[in-house]
Amino acid sequence: MPIENFSKRQKRLRGEVPDIYQYDNIPEGLRVQIIHIMNDALGDNKHSETQASYKAIHEILCREYGKLFLVDKPFFNDINYYMNDVRNFVLNISNTEEVLDVVELGFQLIDRYYREDKLIYIVQPKITPDQAIKELNARFKEHGVGYQYESGQIIRVDSQIIHDNAIKPALHLLNDARFKGANEEFLQAHEHYRHKRYKECLNDCLKALESTMKTICDNQGWAYESRDTAKKLIGICFNNNLIPIFLETQLSSLRQNLESGIPTVRNKLGGHGQGSQQITVPEYFASYQLNMTASTILLLVQAENSLS
Repeated sequence: MPIENFSKRQKRLRGEVPDIYQYDNIPEGLRVQIIHIMNDALGDNKHSETQASYKAIHEILCREYGKLFLVDKPFFNDINYYMNDVRNFVLNISNTEEVLDVVELGFQLIDRYYREDKLIYIVQPKITPDQAIKELNARFKEHGVGYQYESGQIIRVDSQIIHDNAIKPALHLLNDARFKGANEEFLQAHEHYRHKRYKECLNDCLKALESTMKTICDNQGWAYESRDTAKKLIGICFNNNLIPIFLETQLSSLRQNLESGIPTVRNKLGGHGQGSQQITVPEYFASYQLNMTASTILLLVQAENSLS
């Protein structure tokens, strides 16, 4: 994990610590730190299992990019080739999204497979998957780079406060197997947002909200039609007192906000044919949509949990 050394404290005192996130540049120092984290988490490269991990990352990226190698041609009988080529790619590629591709793929592998006792015993990693993920996210934040690894993928972060208090808790709740569909749609909305596909982001936000409410209805045995829209599903949730009656006064406008918020933004900007004039969804609107969706999902799922 990052340590509070003298130089960091002095930078903070001088106001040199970034307080606004940037997204288009991965600093060299962060790239090197990512390599250190991956090396510690994947284990000693003298083991064939660690070599196989780097080979898997290398082969997937080469296939996706239509390349035979990432940076350097392979040398005969070089057991470190795949590791070195992945490292050199992270250090030298100018495309920020492709650097994040390596990070996402590498940490998915660490997150999914390096929790098995047998593999851990063989490769002897220096840090656990959770420690690796925690340090990666801390390093992103330290460098003012607005990305985090959450729920198996890299997502973009606009506000750390909103991320910590809405996005992250919502993803945690949706990680429940019952909400698998909603989780996939909400993560897909983040993926669209990161790649600036803002209309698609709006569509998947609404899908995630609708799937969340349908799952709650299934859990509680509340009847609904498979084609019911968000407005009808919201009505079902309110009619079944999902929101406690003693909060009715304080939340009198909630139903109106839900009905006119996420669905309306999506329907006006993302959900219908655009005709002869191309519809452009601004980035700030997509960001608002993501945050509103996260807050609403958090409210609904926590309200359902309070019923049991």
